[in-house]
Amino acid sequence: MTSAREHSATLAPQQRLDKWLWFARIVKSRTLAAQLVQDGKVRINRAKVAKPAQTVRPNDVLTIVIRGSVHVLRVVAPGARRGPPAEARLLYEPLSPPIGPGRQGRNLAEPAPSAGLAMARDRRRRGHSDHE
Repeated sequence: MTSAREHSATLAPQQRLDKWLWFARIVKSRTLAAQLVQDGKVRINRAKVAKPAQTVRPNDVLTIVIRGSVHVLRVVAPGARRGPPAEARLLYEPLSPPIGPGRQGRNLAEPAPSAGLAMARDRRRRGHSDHE
């Protein structure tokens, strides 16, 4: 007869969904990860997830809707910590390009460029051309 500890050791490594989303840098905090799950924006293997404590395992396919973009990811490994973006990208494999507005094909672990800076740059350019 096997003990509970031995039984859990033979199972594939697993992790809470909210923690994995945070470690993989899909969201900025565990609170936001939990909210994303509770809002029904995450599916695991096509099944809607209602609880942030749902476990994910390697080879699970996650479908995530973030700011109107749909991202499909395969879980490669559970995270050990929230590391730099390069480390976070090792936790998942993107299966499809994002659909809809948003990150236009960039990796989820990379920060989005600030639209505010682009707008300020455009205002400065217009201001310089008006004075010439």
